[in-house]
Amino acid sequence: MSTKDLSQSILRRKPLDDIEEENKHSGLFKSLGLWQLTAIGVGGIIGVGIFSLAGLIAAGTEGTPGVGPAVLISFLIAGLASAAAALSYAEFAGMIPRAGSAYTYGYVALGEVIGWFIGWDLLLEYVAIVAVVAIGISGYFDAFLSGIGIHLPTWMASTADEGKGGIVNIPAILVCLLVTWILSRGTKAFGRFELVAVAIKVVLILFIIGLGVFYIDTNNYNPFMPSGFGPVLAGSATVFFAVFGYDAMSTAAEEATDGKKHMPKAIVLSLIIAMLLYVAATLVLTGMQNYKDIDPAAGFASAFTSVGLPVIATIISVFAVLSILTVMLTFLLGVTRVWFSMSRDGLLPGWFSKTDRHGTPQRVTWIAGVASALLAGVFPIKAVADLTNIGILAAFVVVCVAVIVFRYKKPDAPRTFRLPLMPFIPAFGVLASALLIWQLPADTKWRFVIWLIIGLIIYFGYGRKHSLMNPNSPRHEEAVEMHRPVG
Repeated sequence: MSTKDLSQSILRRKPLDDIEEENKHSGLFKSLGLWQLTAIGVGGIIGVGIFSLAGLIAAGTEGTPGVGPAVLISFLIAGLASAAAALSYAEFAGMIPRAGSAYTYGYVALGEVIGWFIGWDLLLEYVAIVAVVAIGISGYFDAFLSGIGIHLPTWMASTADEGKGGIVNIPAILVCLLVTWILSRGTKAFGRFELVAVAIKVVLILFIIGLGVFYIDTNNYNPFMPSGFGPVLAGSATVFFAVFGYDAMSTAAEEATDGKKHMPKAIVLSLIIAMLLYVAATLVLTGMQNYKDIDPAAGFASAFTSVGLPVIATIISVFAVLSILTVMLTFLLGVTRVWFSMSRDGLLPGWFSKTDRHGTPQRVTWIAGVASALLAGVFPIKAVADLTNIGILAAFVVVCVAVIVFRYKKPDAPRTFRLPLMPFIPAFGVLASALLIWQLPADTKWRFVIWLIIGLIIYFGYGRKHSLMNPNSPRHEEAVEMHRPVG
């Protein structure tokens, strides 16, 4: 094959006109309304960021200085970068209500190899997010059991890397399998569960804020930025995955009752609600307890214990487990829908895109769930959090670039939402995401590069040849049949 032919094959774009026809044959059920979509977005954004990472970044870890009350700035920086990407996602979601999110947007706007790059990236990142959230739940579960006088053996409550004498994190493994089972029951059942669970979560956080504000000691805010701005910026890179649940939510666009209308609204609403709660919660957390004394694994539980409210701490631990479950559900939904979409497009074997009577791709659901359980069982929380962030930041760069390219290549394409101040907002999103990537540890970057190299080997060995966009693909007739008019 000539260099020109190779270039044309890997840069071929999925036509926008094909999307709606493909949606009719997807096998996914349309059952999610505006508020269910918003709940999925809020469920994905709020959870481990408040209940685990806020305390972790504020207090610091061995070799990483705590940022103290300035953790608030870390969240605001991450939120600002995320907002630029959120508006880019909103514009695409209003045009392309299809499973796959950033993978699909990159495929349509920038070409197949870019779509593959970001899809392969998201497969790892979403699985890793489910794992890191499970580790966060494990910390609160341990705090709850300790509050009622039960102490888990050290070997089964933490990983070897944490330095606590642990071997494997059994609670984290079990919770991964639980959310996999919930998601396997179907999107309609999942949507109902998510709506109720997110409502409970928001009430819990408002309760924490409302009660905690009476125990704030303003002396705890001094010094506000004890370690300087560098660790604050690095902290924003670590907490970044706590502010982009709308990304995973957008993978469910094909299961929305009116994706073009509801997806942009749900993306913007979920981010606004989440950031308001993050700002208030971090102020309360670092005001109640000196940042040096915060328990990185269960921040709010330790804060309420420190002011003489151990019963409240136990209650928080119980409901924190439930509320963080929604984050896991959102991102497990995300990885299965990206995987499903890549399989349907021929870039991965069609075996993965088969759905059951619930309209659920059961095979990828259980594979992803078991993979996240294994990751959660053996890795410490910060290593997994950093791994997730570099991939999502890379996805944001691609989506922000794609929305600029597509606005100029397809200016007349119907859009239910148009991103304002084009191209300045998405350009800011690219720069902010690149800056946050720079803050991540070198070993995280190397793991990411290795994963992408593995992905490129699979793409050139299988995906490019079997793509439905390839006229010589063994599955090309499947694509022809899909777009053939009925009658």
